Amino acid sequence: MRLSTLAGAALLATLAGCASVPPTSQAPAQVQHDQRARNVIFFLGDGMGLNTLTAARIFHAGEAGELTIDRLPESAFVKTFSNDAMVTDSAAGMAAYMTGVKHNNGVISMSLGTRSVAPGKDANGNALVNKCENGSPATTLLELARKRGMALGVVTNTSVTDATPASAYGHGCHRKLETDFAAMLVPGGAGYNGALGPRGLDVMFGGGAQFFTPFARGGKRADNRDLLAEMQAQGFRVARDSASFKALALDARQPAIGLFAPNHMDYDATRDPAKQPSLTEMTRKAIDLLAPHATQGSKGFFLVVEGGLIDHALHATLGKRALQETVSYNDAMQAALEKMEALDPGLKNTLIVATADHDHTLLLNGYTARTGKTTPTNPGVLGLVRNLDGSPKLDKEGRPFTIIGFGTGENRTNGPRSSQPALTDEIVTRDDYHQEAVVRTRTGAETHGGTDVYLGAAGAGAELFRGTIDNTRVFGLIKTAAGL
Repeated sequence: MRLSTLAGAALLATLAGCASVPPTSQAPAQVQHDQRARNVIFFLGDGMGLNTLTAARIFHAGEAGELTIDRLPESAFVKTFSNDAMVTDSAAGMAAYMTGVKHNNGVISMSLGTRSVAPGKDANGNALVNKCENGSPATTLLELARKRGMALGVVTNTSVTDATPASAYGHGCHRKLETDFAAMLVPGGAGYNGALGPRGLDVMFGGGAQFFTPFARGGKRADNRDLLAEMQAQGFRVARDSASFKALALDARQPAIGLFAPNHMDYDATRDPAKQPSLTEMTRKAIDLLAPHATQGSKGFFLVVEGGLIDHALHATLGKRALQETVSYNDAMQAALEKMEALDPGLKNTLIVATADHDHTLLLNGYTARTGKTTPTNPGVLGLVRNLDGSPKLDKEGRPFTIIGFGTGENRTNGPRSSQPALTDEIVTRDDYHQEAVVRTRTGAETHGGTDVYLGAAGAGAELFRGTIDNTRVFGLIKTAAGL
Protein backbone atom coordinates (compact mmCIF):
# COMPACT_ATOMS: atom_id res chain seq x y z
CA MET A 1 0.00 0.00 0.00
CA ARG A 2 1.34 3.45 -0.87
CA LEU A 3 1.25 5.97 1.93
CA SER A 4 -0.06 8.57 -0.47
CA THR A 5 -3.34 6.65 -0.70
CA LEU A 6 -4.03 7.20 2.98
CA ALA A 7 -5.67 10.32 4.26
CA GLY A 8 -6.39 12.32 7.35
CA ALA A 9 -6.02 11.14 10.89
CA ALA A 10 -6.15 7.50 9.79
CA LEU A 11 -2.69 7.81 8.26
CA LEU A 12 -0.46 7.29 11.28
CA ALA A 13 -2.68 4.62 12.78
CA THR A 14 -2.70 2.69 9.51
CA LEU A 15 1.06 2.74 8.93
CA ALA A 16 1.64 -0.37 10.99
CA GLY A 17 -0.55 -2.49 8.74
CA CYS A 18 0.82 -1.42 5.39
CA ALA A 19 2.33 -4.14 3.22
CA SER A 20 5.59 -3.74 1.35
CA VAL A 21 5.75 -3.73 -2.43
CA PRO A 22 7.37 -7.00 -3.64
CA PRO A 23 11.09 -6.67 -4.30
CA THR A 24 12.21 -5.95 -7.83
CA SER A 25 15.58 -5.28 -9.40
CA GLN A 26 14.29 -2.31 -11.36
CA ALA A 27 12.71 0.87 -10.03
CA PRO A 28 10.51 3.01 -12.28
CA ALA A 29 12.69 5.26 -14.40
CA GLN A 30 10.52 8.32 -13.97
CA VAL A 31 7.88 9.78 -11.71
CA GLN A 32 5.15 11.77 -13.41
CA HIS A 33 5.24 15.51 -12.73
CA ASP A 34 1.96 15.46 -10.79
CA GLN A 35 3.18 12.55 -8.65
CA ARG A 36 6.64 13.77 -7.79
CA ALA A 37 7.56 14.68 -4.25
CA ARG A 38 7.37 18.44 -3.88
CA ASN A 39 8.88 18.11 -0.39
CA VAL A 40 11.59 15.73 0.82
CA ILE A 41 12.69 15.05 4.40
CA PHE A 42 15.76 12.84 4.75
CA PHE A 43 16.31 11.46 8.27
CA LEU A 44 19.75 10.10 9.12
CA GLY A 45 20.40 8.27 12.38
CA ASP A 46 24.18 8.42 12.56
CA GLY A 47 25.51 4.96 13.42
CA MET A 48 21.99 3.58 13.92
CA GLY A 49 22.66 -0.02 12.91
CA LEU A 50 20.11 -2.81 13.07
CA ASN A 51 21.17 -3.96 16.54
CA THR A 52 21.00 -0.42 17.90
CA LEU A 53 17.57 0.05 16.30
CA THR A 54 16.34 -3.23 17.79
CA ALA A 55 17.72 -2.43 21.24
CA ALA A 56 16.14 1.04 21.13
CA ARG A 57 12.78 -0.46 20.21
CA ILE A 58 12.91 -2.82 23.21
CA PHE A 59 14.18 -0.01 25.47
CA HIS A 60 11.37 2.31 24.40
CA ALA A 61 8.42 0.01 23.78
CA GLY A 62 9.33 -3.60 24.57
CA GLU A 63 10.03 -6.53 22.26
CA ALA A 64 6.59 -6.37 20.63
CA GLY A 65 6.54 -2.57 20.42
CA GLU A 66 7.32 -0.24 17.53
CA LEU A 67 9.35 2.82 16.72
CA THR A 68 8.18 5.32 14.13
CA ILE A 69 10.58 3.97 11.52
CA ASP A 70 9.00 0.52 11.95
CA ARG A 71 5.67 1.94 10.79
CA LEU A 72 6.91 3.43 7.53
CA PRO A 73 5.23 1.34 4.82
CA GLU A 74 8.15 0.88 2.42
CA SER A 75 11.55 -0.48 3.33
CA ALA A 76 14.94 -1.61 2.09
CA PHE A 77 18.30 -2.75 3.37
CA VAL A 78 21.27 -0.60 2.42
CA LYS A 79 24.85 -1.71 1.75
CA THR A 80 27.21 0.86 3.25
CA PHE A 81 30.77 -0.08 2.20
CA SER A 82 32.84 2.89 1.01
CA ASN A 83 35.10 3.20 -2.03
CA ASP A 84 38.21 2.19 -0.11
CA ALA A 85 36.93 0.29 2.95
CA MET A 86 34.53 -2.46 3.92
CA VAL A 87 33.43 -0.31 6.88
CA THR A 88 32.53 3.27 6.03
CA ASP A 89 32.96 6.39 8.09
CA SER A 90 30.23 9.03 8.34
CA ALA A 91 31.74 11.24 5.64
CA ALA A 92 31.76 8.58 2.93
CA GLY A 93 28.45 7.13 4.12
CA MET A 94 26.47 10.37 4.01
CA ALA A 95 28.24 11.63 0.87
CA ALA A 96 27.11 8.48 -0.96
CA TYR A 97 23.48 9.30 -0.08
CA MET A 98 23.84 12.94 -1.03
CA THR A 99 25.76 12.54 -4.33
CA GLY A 100 25.32 8.97 -5.60
CA VAL A 101 29.13 8.60 -5.67
CA LYS A 102 31.17 6.07 -3.71
CA HIS A 103 33.67 7.96 -1.57
CA ASN A 104 36.92 7.17 0.16
CA ASN A 105 36.56 7.42 3.93
CA GLY A 106 36.99 10.97 5.18
CA VAL A 107 35.96 12.69 1.93
CA ILE A 108 33.00 15.09 1.77
CA SER A 109 30.87 15.07 -1.43
CA MET A 110 33.61 14.92 -4.06
CA SER A 111 34.14 12.98 -7.28
CA LEU A 112 35.01 9.27 -7.38
CA GLY A 113 38.52 8.50 -6.19
CA THR A 114 39.16 11.80 -4.41
CA ARG A 115 41.75 11.12 -1.75
CA SER A 116 41.23 12.01 1.89
CA VAL A 117 44.37 14.06 2.43
CA ALA A 118 44.93 14.89 6.08
CA PRO A 119 45.03 18.69 6.17
CA GLY A 120 47.44 18.96 9.10
CA LYS A 121 47.21 21.47 11.94
CA ASP A 122 48.23 25.07 12.51
CA ALA A 123 49.90 26.34 15.69
CA ASN A 124 46.53 26.48 17.46
CA GLY A 125 45.63 22.90 16.58
CA ASN A 126 43.14 23.83 13.86
CA ALA A 127 42.84 22.19 10.47
CA LEU A 128 44.65 23.89 7.60
CA VAL A 129 43.23 24.84 4.23
CA ASN A 130 41.30 22.51 1.95
CA LYS A 131 43.76 21.28 -0.69
CA CYS A 132 43.01 18.27 -2.86
CA GLU A 133 45.50 16.16 -4.76
CA ASN A 134 42.70 15.23 -7.12
CA GLY A 135 38.94 15.38 -7.44
CA SER A 136 36.18 17.92 -7.93
CA PRO A 137 32.88 18.68 -6.17
CA ALA A 138 30.07 16.16 -6.76
CA THR A 139 26.59 17.63 -7.03
CA THR A 140 24.47 17.02 -3.93
CA LEU A 141 20.74 16.53 -3.58
CA LEU A 142 20.45 19.90 -1.86
CA GLU A 143 22.19 21.58 -4.80
CA LEU A 144 19.83 19.85 -7.23
CA ALA A 145 16.89 20.90 -5.08
CA ARG A 146 18.09 24.51 -5.09
CA LYS A 147 18.41 24.39 -8.87
CA ARG A 148 14.72 23.45 -8.99
CA GLY A 149 13.90 26.35 -6.68
CA MET A 150 13.23 24.33 -3.53
CA ALA A 151 13.91 25.77 -0.08
CA LEU A 152 16.67 24.04 1.87
CA GLY A 153 17.16 23.09 5.52
CA VAL A 154 19.61 21.12 7.67
CA VAL A 155 19.01 20.13 11.31
CA THR A 156 21.48 18.24 13.51
CA ASN A 157 22.43 17.88 17.15
CA THR A 158 26.13 17.71 16.24
CA SER A 159 28.15 20.60 14.88
CA VAL A 160 26.63 21.78 11.60
CA THR A 161 30.14 21.44 10.16
CA ASP A 162 30.50 17.78 11.15
CA ALA A 163 30.87 15.14 8.43
CA THR A 164 27.20 14.21 8.04
CA PRO A 165 25.61 17.67 7.70
CA ALA A 166 28.61 19.00 5.76
CA SER A 167 28.11 16.26 3.15
CA ALA A 168 24.67 17.70 2.41
CA TYR A 169 25.79 21.25 1.59
CA GLY A 170 29.60 21.25 1.23
CA HIS A 171 32.58 19.69 -0.49
CA GLY A 172 36.03 18.84 0.82
CA CYS A 173 38.90 16.40 0.65
CA HIS A 174 38.91 15.91 4.41
CA ARG A 175 36.11 15.94 6.97
CA LYS A 176 38.20 17.88 9.50
CA LEU A 177 38.17 21.08 7.42
CA GLU A 178 35.30 22.43 9.50
CA THR A 179 36.14 26.13 9.25
CA ASP A 180 36.01 25.73 5.46
CA PHE A 181 32.59 24.07 5.66
CA ALA A 182 31.30 26.92 7.80
CA ALA A 183 32.48 29.44 5.18
CA MET A 184 30.58 27.49 2.50
CA LEU A 185 27.35 28.57 4.23
CA VAL A 186 27.90 32.35 4.01
CA PRO A 187 26.38 33.84 0.86
CA GLY A 188 28.72 36.29 -0.83
CA GLY A 189 31.66 35.43 1.41
CA ALA A 190 35.01 33.89 0.55
CA GLY A 191 34.63 30.13 0.18
CA TYR A 192 30.84 30.21 -0.25
CA ASN A 193 29.31 27.25 -2.10
CA GLY A 194 27.63 29.09 -4.95
CA ALA A 195 25.66 25.98 -5.93
CA LEU A 196 23.39 26.78 -2.98
CA GLY A 197 22.19 29.87 -4.86
CA PRO A 198 22.40 33.52 -3.85
CA ARG A 199 20.35 32.95 -0.68
CA GLY A 200 22.10 29.89 0.79
CA LEU A 201 20.31 27.52 3.15
CA ASP A 202 16.95 28.72 4.39
CA VAL A 203 17.23 26.93 7.76
CA MET A 204 20.26 25.60 9.66
CA PHE A 205 20.05 24.40 13.28
CA GLY A 206 22.66 22.61 15.37
CA GLY A 207 25.97 23.19 17.14
CA GLY A 208 29.39 24.32 15.94
CA ALA A 209 29.50 28.04 16.76
CA GLN A 210 33.29 27.90 17.26
CA PHE A 211 33.84 27.30 13.54
CA PHE A 212 32.01 30.54 12.75
CA THR A 213 33.91 32.55 15.37
CA PRO A 214 37.40 34.17 15.20
CA PHE A 215 40.30 33.21 17.47
CA ALA A 216 40.08 36.54 19.27
CA ARG A 217 36.64 35.58 20.58
CA GLY A 218 37.46 32.00 21.51
CA GLY A 219 36.62 30.44 18.16
CA LYS A 220 38.54 28.36 15.64
CA ARG A 221 38.79 30.76 12.71
CA ALA A 222 42.37 31.70 11.83
CA ASP A 223 41.06 34.21 9.25
CA ASN A 224 39.37 36.17 12.07
CA ARG A 225 36.08 36.28 10.18
CA ASP A 226 32.88 36.45 12.22
CA LEU A 227 30.66 34.37 9.99
CA LEU A 228 27.49 34.86 12.01
CA ALA A 229 27.89 38.63 11.73
CA GLU A 230 28.38 38.22 7.99
CA MET A 231 25.27 36.08 7.75
CA GLN A 232 23.25 38.63 9.70
CA ALA A 233 24.42 41.27 7.23
CA GLN A 234 23.08 38.99 4.48
CA GLY A 235 19.64 38.91 6.11
CA PHE A 236 19.93 35.80 8.26
CA ARG A 237 18.23 35.69 11.63
CA VAL A 238 20.57 34.20 14.23
CA ALA A 239 19.61 32.21 17.35
CA ARG A 240 22.14 31.27 20.02
CA ASP A 241 19.96 29.77 22.76
CA SER A 242 16.49 28.36 23.30
CA ALA A 243 14.89 31.74 23.98
CA SER A 244 16.09 33.29 20.71
CA PHE A 245 15.25 30.03 18.93
CA LYS A 246 11.65 30.14 20.16
CA ALA A 247 11.45 33.83 19.24
CA LEU A 248 12.16 33.15 15.56
CA ALA A 249 9.09 34.35 13.69
CA LEU A 250 7.62 32.01 11.10
CA ASP A 251 8.76 34.21 8.23
CA ALA A 252 9.93 32.33 5.13
CA ARG A 253 11.31 35.53 3.61
CA GLN A 254 14.34 35.56 5.92
CA PRO A 255 16.67 32.57 6.37
CA ALA A 256 17.53 31.45 9.91
CA ILE A 257 20.55 29.86 11.55
CA GLY A 258 20.70 28.63 15.13
CA LEU A 259 23.96 27.46 16.70
CA PHE A 260 23.42 26.26 20.26
CA ALA A 261 26.84 24.94 21.33
CA PRO A 262 30.49 25.72 20.59
CA ASN A 263 30.90 22.24 19.08
CA HIS A 264 28.42 19.36 19.39
CA MET A 265 25.22 19.73 21.36
CA ASP A 266 24.66 17.77 24.57
CA TYR A 267 22.92 14.43 24.91
CA ASP A 268 19.18 14.95 25.09
CA ALA A 269 19.05 13.57 28.64
CA THR A 270 21.66 16.05 29.88
CA ARG A 271 21.05 19.20 27.83
CA ASP A 272 19.91 22.42 29.48
CA PRO A 273 16.55 23.24 27.83
CA ALA A 274 17.19 26.95 28.41
CA LYS A 275 20.31 26.78 26.27
CA GLN A 276 19.67 24.02 23.75
CA PRO A 277 16.43 23.02 22.04
CA SER A 278 15.80 19.33 21.46
CA LEU A 279 16.16 17.60 18.10
CA THR A 280 12.36 17.36 17.98
CA GLU A 281 11.95 21.09 18.66
CA MET A 282 14.50 21.98 15.97
CA THR A 283 12.77 19.67 13.48
CA ARG A 284 9.35 21.15 14.20
CA LYS A 285 10.66 24.70 13.89
CA ALA A 286 12.46 23.90 10.65
CA ILE A 287 9.27 22.52 9.12
CA ASP A 288 7.32 25.54 10.35
CA LEU A 289 9.83 27.88 8.68
CA LEU A 290 9.82 25.83 5.47
CA ALA A 291 6.05 25.24 5.41
CA PRO A 292 5.19 28.22 3.15
CA HIS A 293 7.27 26.53 0.45
CA ALA A 294 5.24 23.30 0.75
CA THR A 295 1.91 24.63 -0.48
CA GLN A 296 0.38 23.92 -3.88
CA GLY A 297 2.04 26.07 -6.50
CA SER A 298 5.24 26.49 -4.48
CA LYS A 299 8.54 24.81 -5.30
CA GLY A 300 8.67 22.73 -2.10
CA PHE A 301 11.56 22.09 0.27
CA PHE A 302 14.33 19.61 1.03
CA LEU A 303 15.14 19.09 4.72
CA VAL A 304 17.95 16.92 6.16
CA VAL A 305 17.62 15.90 9.84
CA GLU A 306 20.48 14.09 11.59
CA GLY A 307 20.38 12.36 14.95
CA GLY A 308 24.14 12.57 15.28
CA LEU A 309 24.65 11.85 18.96
CA ILE A 310 23.60 8.22 18.54
CA ASP A 311 27.02 7.74 16.95
CA HIS A 312 28.84 9.63 19.70
CA ALA A 313 27.30 7.50 22.44
CA LEU A 314 28.12 4.29 20.60
CA HIS A 315 31.76 5.29 20.11
CA ALA A 316 31.88 5.80 23.88
CA THR A 317 30.13 2.43 24.52
CA LEU A 318 27.48 4.29 26.51
CA GLY A 319 24.61 1.97 25.67
CA LYS A 320 21.97 3.83 27.67
CA ARG A 321 22.85 7.16 26.05
CA ALA A 322 22.82 5.57 22.58
CA LEU A 323 19.31 4.20 23.10
CA GLN A 324 18.07 7.49 24.56
CA GLU A 325 19.44 9.32 21.53
CA THR A 326 17.79 6.84 19.16
CA VAL A 327 14.48 7.49 20.92
CA SER A 328 15.10 11.25 20.58
CA TYR A 329 15.64 10.74 16.84
CA ASN A 330 12.45 8.64 16.77
CA ASP A 331 10.51 11.45 18.44
CA ALA A 332 11.76 13.97 15.88
CA MET A 333 10.66 11.67 13.06
CA GLN A 334 7.22 11.23 14.59
CA ALA A 335 6.86 14.99 14.96
CA ALA A 336 7.83 15.49 11.32
CA LEU A 337 5.27 12.94 10.12
CA GLU A 338 2.53 14.64 12.11
CA LYS A 339 3.57 18.10 10.86
CA MET A 340 3.68 16.99 7.25
CA GLU A 341 0.39 15.10 7.47
CA ALA A 342 -1.22 18.35 8.60
CA LEU A 343 0.41 20.27 5.74
CA ASP A 344 0.00 17.57 3.09
CA PRO A 345 -2.72 15.04 4.01
CA GLY A 346 -1.73 11.56 2.93
CA LEU A 347 1.77 12.83 2.08
CA LYS A 348 0.69 12.93 -1.55
CA ASN A 349 3.42 15.44 -2.36
CA THR A 350 5.95 14.62 0.36
CA LEU A 351 8.64 11.92 0.55
CA ILE A 352 10.09 10.95 3.91
CA VAL A 353 13.14 8.67 3.98
CA ALA A 354 14.78 7.47 7.20
CA THR A 355 17.97 5.44 7.41
CA ALA A 356 21.50 5.29 8.87
CA ASP A 357 24.92 5.89 7.37
CA HIS A 358 26.60 2.90 9.00
CA ASP A 359 26.45 0.28 11.72
CA HIS A 360 28.33 0.00 15.04
CA THR A 361 29.52 -3.06 16.97
CA LEU A 362 26.71 -3.04 19.57
CA LEU A 363 25.34 -6.56 20.04
CA LEU A 364 22.52 -8.25 21.93
CA ASN A 365 23.61 -11.30 23.95
CA GLY A 366 21.33 -14.31 24.46
CA TYR A 367 19.41 -16.20 25.53
CA THR A 368 17.72 -13.78 27.85
CA ALA A 369 14.12 -13.87 28.95
CA ARG A 370 11.97 -11.11 27.48
CA THR A 371 12.42 -7.90 29.41
CA GLY A 372 9.78 -5.46 28.15
CA LYS A 373 10.55 -1.76 27.97
CA THR A 374 12.95 -0.04 30.32
CA THR A 375 11.33 1.85 33.21
CA PRO A 376 12.64 3.28 36.51
CA THR A 377 11.93 -0.10 38.11
CA ASN A 378 12.72 -2.38 35.15
CA PRO A 379 16.22 -2.36 33.58
CA GLY A 380 14.87 -3.93 30.41
CA VAL A 381 17.40 -4.40 27.62
CA LEU A 382 20.01 -2.46 29.63
CA GLY A 383 20.07 -5.16 32.30
CA LEU A 384 21.65 -8.56 32.82
CA VAL A 385 20.95 -11.63 30.72
CA ARG A 386 18.50 -13.70 32.76
CA ASN A 387 17.05 -17.18 32.65
CA LEU A 388 13.30 -17.71 32.36
CA ASP A 389 13.09 -18.03 36.15
CA GLY A 390 14.62 -14.56 36.57
CA SER A 391 18.04 -15.72 37.79
CA PRO A 392 21.09 -14.21 36.09
CA LYS A 393 22.65 -16.31 33.36
CA LEU A 394 26.34 -16.90 34.15
CA ASP A 395 29.44 -17.10 31.99
CA LYS A 396 32.05 -19.89 32.21
CA GLU A 397 33.57 -18.22 35.27
CA GLY A 398 30.26 -17.94 37.10
CA ARG A 399 29.79 -14.22 36.50
CA PRO A 400 26.62 -12.48 35.17
CA PHE A 401 26.83 -10.47 31.94
CA THR A 402 24.76 -7.83 30.17
CA ILE A 403 22.30 -8.13 27.31
CA ILE A 404 24.05 -5.29 25.46
CA GLY A 405 27.73 -5.64 24.67
CA PHE A 406 30.15 -4.33 22.05
CA GLY A 407 32.54 -5.98 19.64
CA THR A 408 35.08 -3.23 20.29
CA GLY A 409 35.31 -0.72 23.13
CA GLU A 410 37.16 0.51 26.17
CA ASN A 411 35.73 -1.76 28.87
CA ARG A 412 37.38 -5.16 28.65
CA THR A 413 38.36 -6.93 31.84
CA ASN A 414 42.07 -7.57 32.35
CA GLY A 415 42.29 -11.25 33.17
CA PRO A 416 39.32 -13.41 34.18
CA ARG A 417 35.98 -11.71 34.75
CA SER A 418 35.83 -13.51 38.11
CA SER A 419 38.60 -11.19 39.28
CA GLN A 420 36.13 -8.31 39.23
CA PRO A 421 33.01 -7.69 41.36
CA ALA A 422 29.91 -9.33 39.92
CA LEU A 423 27.76 -7.05 37.79
CA THR A 424 24.29 -6.06 38.99
CA ASP A 425 21.37 -4.34 37.30
CA GLU A 426 22.03 -1.29 39.44
CA ILE A 427 25.57 -1.03 38.07
CA VAL A 428 24.85 -1.69 34.40
CA THR A 429 21.87 0.68 34.11
CA ARG A 430 23.82 3.75 35.26
CA ASP A 431 23.98 6.64 32.80
CA ASP A 432 27.76 6.39 32.51
CA TYR A 433 28.13 2.60 32.35
CA HIS A 434 30.32 1.41 29.48
CA GLN A 435 29.23 -2.03 28.33
CA GLU A 436 31.92 -4.69 28.05
CA ALA A 437 33.69 -5.26 24.75
CA VAL A 438 35.37 -8.23 23.10
CA VAL A 439 38.33 -6.20 21.82
CA ARG A 440 39.77 -3.33 23.84
CA THR A 441 40.19 0.06 22.17
CA ARG A 442 41.36 3.37 23.53
CA THR A 443 38.79 5.37 25.48
CA GLY A 444 35.87 6.48 23.32
CA ALA A 445 37.11 4.66 20.24
CA GLU A 446 34.61 1.85 19.68
CA THR A 447 34.47 1.29 15.94
CA HIS A 448 31.86 1.33 13.24
CA GLY A 449 30.55 -2.00 11.94
CA GLY A 450 29.99 -3.12 8.36
CA THR A 451 26.49 -4.61 8.55
CA ASP A 452 23.78 -3.35 6.19
CA VAL A 453 21.43 -0.71 7.62
CA TYR A 454 17.66 -0.38 7.48
CA LEU A 455 15.79 2.21 5.44
CA GLY A 456 12.13 3.15 5.79
CA ALA A 457 10.18 5.40 3.44
CA ALA A 458 6.73 6.95 3.25
CA GLY A 459 4.83 9.23 0.90
CA ALA A 460 5.26 10.25 -2.72
CA GLY A 461 7.70 7.92 -4.46
CA ALA A 462 8.25 5.76 -1.38
CA GLU A 463 7.41 2.62 -3.37
CA LEU A 464 10.74 3.01 -5.19
CA PHE A 465 12.61 1.85 -2.08
CA ARG A 466 12.71 -1.94 -1.91
CA GLY A 467 15.04 -4.91 -1.62
CA THR A 468 18.74 -4.60 -0.86
CA ILE A 469 20.33 -1.56 -2.45
CA ASP A 470 23.64 0.26 -2.42
CA ASN A 471 23.84 3.55 -0.53
CA THR A 472 24.59 5.34 -3.81
CA ARG A 473 21.27 4.04 -5.17
CA VAL A 474 19.37 6.00 -2.50
CA PHE A 475 20.55 9.22 -4.17
CA GLY A 476 19.06 8.14 -7.48
CA LEU A 477 15.76 7.04 -5.99
CA ILE A 478 15.26 10.33 -4.14
CA LYS A 479 16.27 12.22 -7.29
CA THR A 480 13.69 10.27 -9.28
CA ALA A 481 10.93 10.61 -6.69
CA ALA A 482 11.40 14.38 -6.47
CA GLY A 483 11.98 14.90 -10.19
CA LEU A 484 15.34 16.58 -9.56
